[in-house]
Amino acid sequence: MIKISILKTMEYYSLLVILVLGLAIIFGIYATITTVASKLSDKQRWEIRGKHTDITLPLRLQAYERMCLFLERIAPNNLLIRLVPSAMSALELQQILLHEIREEYNHNVAQQMYISSNAWEQVTNAMNEMVAVINQASTEVAADSPPADLAKKIFSHVIEREVQPSAHALKVLKEEIRTLF
Repeated sequence: MIKISILKTMEYYSLLVILVLGLAIIFGIYATITTVASKLSDKQRWEIRGKHTDITLPLRLQAYERMCLFLERIAPNNLLIRLVPSAMSALELQQILLHEIREEYNHNVAQQMYISSNAWEQVTNAMNEMVAVINQASTEVAADSPPADLAKKIFSHVIEREVQPSAHALKVLKEEIRTLF
């Protein structure tokens, strides 16, 4: 009877060993499959990200380029040199300047999709500051004054500021472009 119980114990022990080995093999297969699947998934994500970058990087660079151009075009020295000769009075110059800034801004508004929120905020702030400078200067000049008088007032307001309205935004854009490379 002792032999039978020893045999049964050995059978249970063998069965337990086989069960444990089977579970270990199943776990090993599961771990291997999940690791391989995870690596394949990561590889596909990187390939998609690479293709996405190939498409979006030129668009982002173009957006930064266009916003730099916008900021340069609304800088007081560029804006006034371009538009003073076309005005007959200070009031007309003010209207032309504000119209030009709005048109430039509206033409580039879609670029906000490709630049950071901070950069877009800086561009918008620069535009708003320039509009404020123009409006403030125009209150200090008679409406029928020569356009050169308004231009001088605008320049004096800009000179009073430590930083030109578009200079800070340009700096932010350039720093962000450098982070892309």
